[in-house]
Amino acid sequence: MGKLLAVVIAAVLLLSYPGWRNRGAAVGKPVVARLLEVLVLYVMVGTMGFAFEANIGNPFQQGWEFYAITLSLYLVLAYPGFVLRYLLRRHHAGRKR
Repeated sequence: MGKLLAVVIAAVLLLSYPGWRNRGAAVGKPVVARLLEVLVLYVMVGTMGFAFEANIGNPFQQGWEFYAITLSLYLVLAYPGFVLRYLLRRHHAGRKR
């Protein structure tokens, strides 16, 4: 149970890293850079999941459906960070628009 909790905590930290790192900074990254960042972090979380699976037993072979579903779940779970970062942006009172 402890290993599973560690993997979940690591996944949450990896999902929140891009928004946490740039908190308070102006948005200046191109879309391609952000997509590449999301894909790299997806691969990192997947690698940790495969390592966890190999540690507890025999790993199963996965098809393209597995990767399509896990990428979709990854993007859905990352959406709250996107909302907090871009859609609920807090404007400073002293700043002029």
